[in-house]
Amino acid sequence: MSTDPIIAEVEATAPKIAVEMTGVNKWYGDFHVLRDVNLTVERGERLVICGPSGSGKSTLIRCINRLEEHQKGRIVVDGIELTDDLKRIDEVRREVGMCFQHFNLFPHLTILENCTLAPMWVRKMPKKEAEDLAMHFLEKVKIPHQAHKYPGQLSGGQQQRVAIARALCMRPRIMLFDEPTSALDPEMVKEVLDTMVSLAQDGMTMLCVTHEMGFARQVANRVIFMDAGQIVEMNEPNAFFSNPQHERTKLFLSQILH
Repeated sequence: MSTDPIIAEVEATAPKIAVEMTGVNKWYGDFHVLRDVNLTVERGERLVICGPSGSGKSTLIRCINRLEEHQKGRIVVDGIELTDDLKRIDEVRREVGMCFQHFNLFPHLTILENCTLAPMWVRKMPKKEAEDLAMHFLEKVKIPHQAHKYPGQLSGGQQQRVAIARALCMRPRIMLFDEPTSALDPEMVKEVLDTMVSLAQDGMTMLCVTHEMGFARQVANRVIFMDAGQIVEMNEPNAFFSNPQHERTKLFLSQILH
């Protein structure tokens, strides 16, 4: 059970299976970017997805909230199958938070306004309640004192922490991270990873595309290695790092674990 009361409340009503992908295929024109992907993620699991550039990692998680459309197979998120039905897509997006490589904050809104916008517009939350919720999560990511500043006044690491807080303000059941530290200076990476570790300790269901293998060892229940649009290998972290089974996995790890 989560130590954060708001995350715990959301968890209590969530289905046991958070994400189920069956025979998922996707093409960009002639390029076959996802090939027969099968994946089941249970509620409260933390998955780290790694692999070389162009292996389909980001496309995989972007399909989970329909930022990318799969052409074949089945994706069920939080008990809802993703189809062309816009109502279903909206339902899924309400329950799935996402943090991108580039923070995508609104530059003309304060940090507090960035965090309250979606709860007020999408969840119809009263302004005072949305602000209280935003401050709860800004405290969680350790920047409540920045609430009345604008994104341009913050460092990259602080902006990414705001982006995480903003996603949490929608009380998502699942969080997707697409290389959340790759646009940051090295000294800012740790503060963002610490925030994500704290979320993991709260029991949040997380799928994270990252090359931060220390984070994978510390936080993941399973590490997935993708190459050429396929899940090549999947294992718990100790076995994944100490005894990779596939030649492609061994080569990848030898290149990034120097």
